[in-house]
Amino acid sequence: MTRISAATALSGPDLIVLGAGPAGAAAALEATRLGLKTALIDRARFPREKLCGGGITGRSMTILRDLLGGMPDAPMLHRSEMVFHGFGETLGHVYDAPAIHLGMRWSFDAALVSTALGRGAQDLTGHAGTLDPETMIWRGQGISLSAPLVIAADGVNSLTARALFGAAFDRRQIGFALEIEAPDTDADAPLRIDFGAAEWGYGWRFPKTTGTTIGVGGVLSRNPDMKAALARYLTTLGTRADTPVKGQFLPFGDFRRHPGRGRILLAGDAAGLVDPITGEGIAHALKSGQLAARAAHRALVENRPDKALAHYTRSLRPIHRGLSQARLLRNLIFRERLRPAFLRSFRASRSLRDEYLRLLAGETEYGAILTKVAARLPRHAMRVLRST
Repeated sequence: MTRISAATALSGPDLIVLGAGPAGAAAALEATRLGLKTALIDRARFPREKLCGGGITGRSMTILRDLLGGMPDAPMLHRSEMVFHGFGETLGHVYDAPAIHLGMRWSFDAALVSTALGRGAQDLTGHAGTLDPETMIWRGQGISLSAPLVIAADGVNSLTARALFGAAFDRRQIGFALEIEAPDTDADAPLRIDFGAAEWGYGWRFPKTTGTTIGVGGVLSRNPDMKAALARYLTTLGTRADTPVKGQFLPFGDFRRHPGRGRILLAGDAAGLVDPITGEGIAHALKSGQLAARAAHRALVENRPDKALAHYTRSLRPIHRGLSQARLLRNLIFRERLRPAFLRSFRASRSLRDEYLRLLAGETEYGAILTKVAARLPRHAMRVLRST
């Protein structure tokens, strides 16, 4: 693997991938597998720090096995014990949940990038630059590069989305999260999810071998003081906030129905593909990167790069449908009028909790959860839910 320097003269690739997080790395992995000459660009060099709970769900692992042909080369702790809380109430303890794999994003992302580069992607990590959407030319640090197609996986603050649509995201809909890495190393403690730890959001405690990741996230417009929400949550957990606090925007289900424009495809957070209830985005990032690469390959084989976005948009329909269903369920969880019905259902129904865990494992979709919840709701609650 040869690192590309600013003085290197580059022949034109088939595909440029902007951003080397899970979505971009997945796109590069799939594109190189399909035989596309791919340039992988990121302003950071890997490993790099990244705010994230570090929970790699069963859904993510299924996609990773497809992309990699096995498990990623990154240390992870497997946990099958989870406890749920909601708005100050205990909702249930599960001892045999489908395994959640817990790791640190710096090592996880670095492993994916290393594999993509090892498979032949051109290494332009550590290079900042900008893409001109009109000319399809990327320029940065003495390098000028163009390709028939671009996959922009440059995160929630996507410069590409800003260039295409005037803004990276809608501030009325965007989420925000704060997180700390506590020194507590009780790796045997259960994973904990607290619905309502932030307004229209949740809190999480993920124990790992290197410490415990604790955070809160919710819709930004409903949380004018997220630091206070984090402080309350840490008090609830009996944890001191004497470590650095990191913050990041989260596109909580505010996905782009048109994930790109022209010959530019948006993937992962740049396309808003984050679960609006759990905030989990790695699975959708991996899958969207893979689907975008497949769409690019198909369009190039057809000698119709202008068709890639249409192919990609169609392939995203199942993800978009699931996110729409999740937004409907989010109303039930967080609307004050409907919340008691959800809490009763989730606390009383082991099958509903199991369905939620099966969702994280990639064994079911939100439609199945909505069906189970609907069967337990009073009629007036269903009327309110359908009207939202």
